[in-house]
Amino acid sequence: MAVIARMLARRVLILVPLLLGVILFVFIVMRFSSNKPEYAYFQGTNPTQEQIQQFREENGLTDPLPVRYVRFVGDLLQGDMGTSVLTRAPVLDSVLTALPLTMQLTFLGLGIAVVTSLLLGVTAAIFRDRWPDQLIRVVSLGGVAAPSFWLALLMIQWLAVDRGWFPTGGYINPADSFSGWLRSMALPALALSLPVAAQLTRIVRTSMVEELDKDYVRTAIGSGLPPIVVVGRNVLRNALINPLTVLGLRVGYLLGGAVVIETIFALPGMGKLMIDGVTNGDPAVVQGVVLTIATGFVVVNLVVDILYLLVNPRLRSST
Repeated sequence: MAVIARMLARRVLILVPLLLGVILFVFIVMRFSSNKPEYAYFQGTNPTQEQIQQFREENGLTDPLPVRYVRFVGDLLQGDMGTSVLTRAPVLDSVLTALPLTMQLTFLGLGIAVVTSLLLGVTAAIFRDRWPDQLIRVVSLGGVAAPSFWLALLMIQWLAVDRGWFPTGGYINPADSFSGWLRSMALPALALSLPVAAQLTRIVRTSMVEELDKDYVRTAIGSGLPPIVVVGRNVLRNALINPLTVLGLRVGYLLGGAVVIETIFALPGMGKLMIDGVTNGDPAVVQGVVLTIATGFVVVNLVVDILYLLVNPRLRSST
């Protein structure tokens, strides 16, 4: 337990410079963006240069970049992401309103991707080089090549417009109608998850095939143990170590892809919030959304890294 605690503490400490790096990157990119707070604030009016300069001075925009960065980090530590220059509302409030929907979509898509990849990947490995394996490999290859936004448009046309099985867009709160929530989230989650499921299927199949070829599997089956017990108890557990390392990157992909999918399906999540911020020239909102998604990506990868340490005894013993 002491060894595990030291490794976990080490991984958590790595999180601090990573987050500071993410904050610095977002800060610099937004400061050199063409979207300026003063332009959004005076949008629709014809301000004088004196008014623009006064606004910049009142909001600390004339301070040196290092000073503004330190102030920005200090505000973040106090839970302040800034204020929208259009709505005058705290950006944190807008993020906290939009984030739950994005998390729902991301983890619903993750669940679909994990279940699908396990079923298809294990089946392909068990029926290696036979027709089920060949079919799954062709389907997964097509899934890898298909972008989420293209699948989303096809699903809207085939399943929503032509057949009317699902709504073309919009969001229903699960507190109001759970079945309505499922129908409103089904197509976005499927479009988001299928490319990830295809990628994970190929990784699971490869890991399973490598594990099935090991001597302990043949020894266990030769000693009389049922193959389903050997696969379920030993092979699957060992084979999932490698896919687990990829899962963290895929969760980051899901978070980023959710922004595009939300826009296509008119879901009021982080995607719509960011698009509105870009369209309206509101850099504080864009900065808050990008920072939240980037931080989520870093934290998720840290969690997956910790899980990898916990499930891989060989790595623990060598650290």
